[in-house]
Amino acid sequence: MKKITLLITTFNSTSQLAYTYLKERGFCVDVVYAINDTQMIEEVNAFKPDIILCPFLKKFVPSEIYNHYPTFILHPGIRGDKGAYSLDNAIREEKKEWGVVYLRANDAFDGGDIYAEVPFSMRETTKASLYRNEVNVASLQALKIVLETLKNTSFSPIKQLPTPLHKQLTQADRKIEWQSDTTHEILKKIAMSDSHPGVVDEILGLTCKLYGGWKEERLQGDVPKQILAKRDGAICLSTVDGAIWVSHLEEIGKFKLPATYVLKERLKGIKEERLPLIFDTSYKTFYEISCDIKEEVGYLYFNFHNGAFSSDKCMKLKYAFEYIKEQVKVIVLMGGADFFSNGIHLNILEDSKKNGEDGWSNINAMNDLVKSILFADDVVTVASLEKNAGAGGVFLALGCDYVVMREEVVLNPHYKTLGLSGSEYHTYTLPKRVGEKKAQELLEACLPIGAKEASEMGMVEQVFAQELYKEKLESYCLSLIEDEDAYEDFLWEKEDYLEENRALIESKREDEIKVMYPEFWEQESSFHQLRYEFVYKICPRETPQRLKYKR
Repeated sequence: MKKITLLITTFNSTSQLAYTYLKERGFCVDVVYAINDTQMIEEVNAFKPDIILCPFLKKFVPSEIYNHYPTFILHPGIRGDKGAYSLDNAIREEKKEWGVVYLRANDAFDGGDIYAEVPFSMRETTKASLYRNEVNVASLQALKIVLETLKNTSFSPIKQLPTPLHKQLTQADRKIEWQSDTTHEILKKIAMSDSHPGVVDEILGLTCKLYGGWKEERLQGDVPKQILAKRDGAICLSTVDGAIWVSHLEEIGKFKLPATYVLKERLKGIKEERLPLIFDTSYKTFYEISCDIKEEVGYLYFNFHNGAFSSDKCMKLKYAFEYIKEQVKVIVLMGGADFFSNGIHLNILEDSKKNGEDGWSNINAMNDLVKSILFADDVVTVASLEKNAGAGGVFLALGCDYVVMREEVVLNPHYKTLGLSGSEYHTYTLPKRVGEKKAQELLEACLPIGAKEASEMGMVEQVFAQELYKEKLESYCLSLIEDEDAYEDFLWEKEDYLEENRALIESKREDEIKVMYPEFWEQESSFHQLRYEFVYKICPRETPQRLKYKR
């Protein structure tokens, strides 16, 4: 068994995790997008795989495929669970344990024999966060089990239970009853609908979908659904027993944006309820930047929605970094709950009436943030890639002295698929770690890489398993300062090196920006069309050629 087809709806985080794992272990991997039956059958037959894996598939597999090729479908539910919106139902029913299964495709929806099942504990969080964390980790474990069981000729699969499809949730099931629903119920409805399909509601006369719910402990209104405050793009709404923050809204027919961007002038008179630059997490509320200092090591968290860095968030994180580094010997960039960083904020740029100007501002703000990290010669910097990173987010991490990565994380160190050449000092940091030739290959190939490959090419210093990741990270960071003389020597050498090479490093940024200028400002730039398709989630018309197997 050497040739594997990934039959998928889109190349999401779960698909990419399977792709990188298989490629790193020598499998010949071909990707097929499930666009229509004829196209799927033709592409599968052209490759003639030994098996087909479907880590993320919304379409039904044609019988012409599963009757000729062993086909296995990942379902984000436990044995007996069948149907779409599996995680939505699990959150709605407040399940404490859930899991994933790999089923053999047949003519019954989620009715095939089970070849792998992996349980996990449920967190009180959003569907999107569960999917990007627990489901992804479990999906990789299940994939490994499938590959092993297929080697075992005596293996007998588990029969799927003869249960009916679970409830198909509608907007009626997700609807918030502001006059009676508790804070807990409202947050649960938003959580089970994030990031699709959202909760349809009306805010200040505007019909839109709600995303990103946070509990608020201090603010309280006189009547339910009263807007109490705004903060960093989010709005605070009163409930019958408290208040919640909603970070993002999506006007019907448009795309997701910070709530204040959608409501605009409707929020006139609503006060900005500010927090300190770095919140101490002493009570429950909506916040994005926090820090935990332990034994002269500062762990700086930046939980930006979907890992998107707008100009203002870049500046705030830059100020937070510069403030914290004065108090510690090591500063660790931790990222957020679901992503480390994905670079500039494409949705805000698409919404802007001045695409070029705002895009230019965003990339320069991102560069200024990376510069602060890159030239921090009075502290040791570490990037903790415990979550996925893409585009400028990868190069934000590479601006640090050391990079630590979790085994199940996927990196996308490229920009080209969005019509950008990129900046963030990547023409300095990437070749410095992997060499000029490999750096160019990564930028041109536009393929995800896993932890194993990233480590082997020298992109990261350490790779830790998910188990006890935080403990291993903390131990690693403490090891950087346990020898005081070695620590001081490192900083002196770093200072000397940066001083000697400052002009060279800055010239890299200047050259990058020169190339990017027309990509933002010229109307015929492919960036505008590709950004539009990304933001509006335009369905692909064909499988991208970069994902096809090449001998």
